[in-house]
Amino acid sequence: MAVQRFEDLIVWQKAQELAVLTYGEFEACRDFGFRDQIRRAAVSVSNNIAEGFERSSNSDFSKFLFYSLGSNSEVRSMTYLSVKLDLLQKTKANEIIHLTNEISKLLYGLIKSMKPNS
Repeated sequence: MAVQRFEDLIVWQKAQELAVLTYGEFEACRDFGFRDQIRRAAVSVSNNIAEGFERSSNSDFSKFLFYSLGSNSEVRSMTYLSVKLDLLQKTKANEIIHLTNEISKLLYGLIKSMKPNS
């Protein structure tokens, strides 16, 4: 049986978890530009999954999954940078990085499953 709602996708659920985690970890960050950028990127991961799911074709959905993948990679890259800038402790950063890696794997799997002859 095919998934009927984006809310049922594990990758969307994990992406929501990423957004909540990112918001919490950067709540006290006084570098407002950095904080706002990483938060926007984190929110964009699940939003692109949701938006793409509601599109009319698999090719449109796949395109939005790639956008989500890009935002997810942006969060991971900024998380590495946040440690170097002393904005986040390494243990907290590792938690975010682990989650972004998990989301990437799920996104790649979903994209692959949507290709013809998969």
